[in-house]
Amino acid sequence: EAADNKTRLTCAAAAYGLYPSPPGHLKPVGEWNLARIVAKGPHVEHWINGVKAVEYELWSADWEAKVAATKFKAWSKFGRAKSGHIGLQGDHEGALAFRNIRVREVR
Repeated sequence: EAADNKTRLTCAAAAYGLYPSPPGHLKPVGEWNLARIVAKGPHVEHWINGVKAVEYELWSADWEAKVAATKFKAWSKFGRAKSGHIGLQGDHEGALAFRNIRVREVR
C-alpha cells in the first residue's frame, strides 16, 4: 500500500493535502479507476468511479485557509493560475499508470 493511501487527504480523488476524498469508492489494486476533474471558473469537482468525491471553490476564504495550513503556503502562486498547462505527477514510490486521458473545454 502506498504511503499516500494512509490518509484521506492524500488518497485518490482528494485535492491533495487540502480536501479529503471519502472512503469506499476505489477499485481493488490492479484494476483501473475512472477519474474526472471538472473545473468551471473557481468551482472544481473531483469524481472517482462515478461518485463526486470532492467539491471546492478556488480562491475562496476556505481555500485560502486550507492552503495556509499546508506545505503549499510556501509557494505564493500555488493554486493561483487561471490558465496554463496540465501536469501529471508521479514522484512517490511505487508504480503509477495513466490511460485514455482526455481534456476538453467546458462551456
